[in-house]
Amino acid sequence: MTPSRGDAPARPSRFNALKADAAWQATWDERGTFVARQDGGNKPKTFVLEMFPYPSGRIHMGHVRNYTMGDVLARYRRMTGHDVLHPMGWDAFGMPAENAAMEKGVHPRGWTLDNIGTMKAQLKRLGFALDWSRELATCEPDYYGHEQALFLDLLAGGLVYRKESAVNWDPVDMTVLANEQVIDGRGWRSGALVEKRKLNQWFLKITDFADELLDGLGELEHWPDKVKLMQENWIGRSRGLQFRFGLSDGGEVEVFTTRPDTIFGASFVAVAADHPIARELAERSAEVAAFVEKCKQGGTTAAELETQEKLGFDTGLTARHPFDPNWQLPVYIANFVLMEYGTGAVFGVPAHDQRDLDFARKYDLTVTRVVSDGERSEPTFAGDEAYTGPGALVNSRFLDGMAVEDAKRAVIAHAESDGWGHGTTVYRLRDWGVSRQRYWGTPIPIIHCSACGVVPVPHDQLPVVLPEDVSFAVPGNPLDRHPTWKHVACPSCGGAAVRETDTLDTFVDSSWYFIRFASQPKDKPFDRAEAEAWLPVGQYIGGVEHAILHLLYARFWTRALRHIGKLDIAEPFAGLFTQGMVTHATFRSADGRWLNPAEVEDGSEIATGQAVTVGRVEKMSKSKKNTVDPEPIVDQYGADAVRWFMLSDSPPERDLEWSENGIEGSWRFVQRLWRLFDGDQAGEGEDTALNRRVHQTVAGVAGDIEALQFNKAVAKLYELVSAIERAQPSASRTAAVRTAMLLVAPMVPHLAEEAWSASGEQGLIADAAWPEVDPTLLVEDEVTIAIQVNGKLRDTLVMPKGAAKDVVEAAALASDKIVRLLEGKAPRKVVVVPDRLVNLVA
Repeated sequence: MTPSRGDAPARPSRFNALKADAAWQATWDERGTFVARQDGGNKPKTFVLEMFPYPSGRIHMGHVRNYTMGDVLARYRRMTGHDVLHPMGWDAFGMPAENAAMEKGVHPRGWTLDNIGTMKAQLKRLGFALDWSRELATCEPDYYGHEQALFLDLLAGGLVYRKESAVNWDPVDMTVLANEQVIDGRGWRSGALVEKRKLNQWFLKITDFADELLDGLGELEHWPDKVKLMQENWIGRSRGLQFRFGLSDGGEVEVFTTRPDTIFGASFVAVAADHPIARELAERSAEVAAFVEKCKQGGTTAAELETQEKLGFDTGLTARHPFDPNWQLPVYIANFVLMEYGTGAVFGVPAHDQRDLDFARKYDLTVTRVVSDGERSEPTFAGDEAYTGPGALVNSRFLDGMAVEDAKRAVIAHAESDGWGHGTTVYRLRDWGVSRQRYWGTPIPIIHCSACGVVPVPHDQLPVVLPEDVSFAVPGNPLDRHPTWKHVACPSCGGAAVRETDTLDTFVDSSWYFIRFASQPKDKPFDRAEAEAWLPVGQYIGGVEHAILHLLYARFWTRALRHIGKLDIAEPFAGLFTQGMVTHATFRSADGRWLNPAEVEDGSEIATGQAVTVGRVEKMSKSKKNTVDPEPIVDQYGADAVRWFMLSDSPPERDLEWSENGIEGSWRFVQRLWRLFDGDQAGEGEDTALNRRVHQTVAGVAGDIEALQFNKAVAKLYELVSAIERAQPSASRTAAVRTAMLLVAPMVPHLAEEAWSASGEQGLIADAAWPEVDPTLLVEDEVTIAIQVNGKLRDTLVMPKGAAKDVVEAAALASDKIVRLLEGKAPRKVVVVPDRLVNLVA
């Protein structure tokens, strides 16, 4: 029911948060208050977006913090005259739903939709200013069908291909993992040790955009430097040398190195287990074949290669050093070299590369220092930690004394001049493998025909919808086992054919969802003009853990769409903010189980009465059960107290520790605001100091919200409330109370609406304008001056700004406190710092 307004009925002395929350949320829904208007006239458009959640079951305090920040900005932008798009949706495909299907005997779709319903209800209780009319879920055919169309458009544009490649295989989830999804050699969801396998996979040509993606980082002025650096390192553009070693059997092996300066520190050559040299040797030797098979164990990521045990097989071949025909290097097959990286062969410089050093120590190979650390330059290199820093070249013949970069250029020049190598630019970035062997994802819209080969599904047959009747009784991809779904007539020849049973990596789903939020026609993924009216996203908010995976892929996808003429936007997110985590202490039971905070009271497990072990304060996570469900907190304190706590206690980029004392303090302040708004007494006259404080606060809070420094805005509001409470009744005080309602409205919207209505104001405060600032009142005309005696603060003065030194000195000497301290004696020296302090030396 819409609360009444227009009159000012008697108000209760205590703010009834739960009643107000429900009433005003219903009013906003009924009026469509936060529905984004495409035809907003001349108003500037603002797209505020928080990274959409995976519907895992319930929201947690990390969600609440993230969405509260975005909500404050969205509400503020509405009050400052913007048309605001602030949508919400669900990143709904992925392995957890399949895991639930296997563990609980439910269907992934039903499990996912139930979770969406629960989480949506929780989000709505917090009063976020979201445009729910644009809600989407990536698991719905009306979303992923358009994704399939875009995939086919990229295929037609030459940005999709299929090839056999070494992949990270999760033997538990039985699917391929992207390099970024392998953590310490294990699958990021299952925790299983990852294996290397060869499979036919679909790839997106992200490497075609490597330079664009790297150079574009320089234009992202409103992104955190740490995120840009992470992407820069991941793309990994470097200049190096590609050259050939002559082999003792008359053949050659080509290698690539980014450190040609270290060529005189080489002690071995290593090739990948699937390098042609290794394959040829394996055909002739069972011992080599067994070693090659062993190398298939372990992942393909750089991190895994760094940490796994280094294994090698001496082939008996030697490689001739390019600068010395009498210098022969042993050639090994090694498990830390991958065919997909560079040429599949490297030369090892143990003193200056940790992997090479580990390998050399294991197989007792030469380790020669060729870059001085500034203290040591002798050839013998001791210890087990490689030196990878800067320095001058040593023990390197004609390179001695050169800086590293100069030596690199010198070696490349020699190689090119003598014809045994050439300088080249390479990237760490690899094309994006998007094939996943699982059910709960977007079906790849391809048909395989024995006569026609690979055939795209015609656009008029999209979406290719997932079948509902699948079984998870055995591991593996249910689509591959389905008796009918995969069998289909070839669209080209009409003959018997089969569908592609791989589904797309779920990071594809989140690489364009922000575009679909901006434009949602039924007959195509988006309308270009409509999408470009909102894009790029003005402010994107989410965790730094997505710096590489999601953000890099989204940047690529947007550029790819521009490349094929679908969109004229290069960067999807103009502004990025990575918020800190919400943390909580961890608890273990007497028998070692993780306990939820709700299961602990006064240091004991409630169920057993046994003492618990209190662990570190860590990021809230389901695995350690240190999450706090916001729902009972909202039940007890109301949405506004929860929102205020999320904004007030810590800089938003830092972690925030959840505490009962903190939420109770926020609830008390909400009640204090209510009493302030309820207790204003009309008065006459002006209070110049209060007027100045109000206008300074309006300007300061606005600046803090724009900068996403919400804790600073909160501090300013605390100070304003205190100043209003101290002020005598006056017209200025009445105006200040009204302004305070407007200033807190983005943060505690239910309270603000209730007070606005009860004060007789017309309309919703959500639709009201942000208070205007009188610039003349932003300038301080008085200053507080400290009076020190022998360096210790003894009193203060309030003086006109810019007062003459002799006037300030006289006022200080006339202070009653100073007269008593000096006991009638004149100070030996007086130092006056204009507008700051007076120091008297007695």
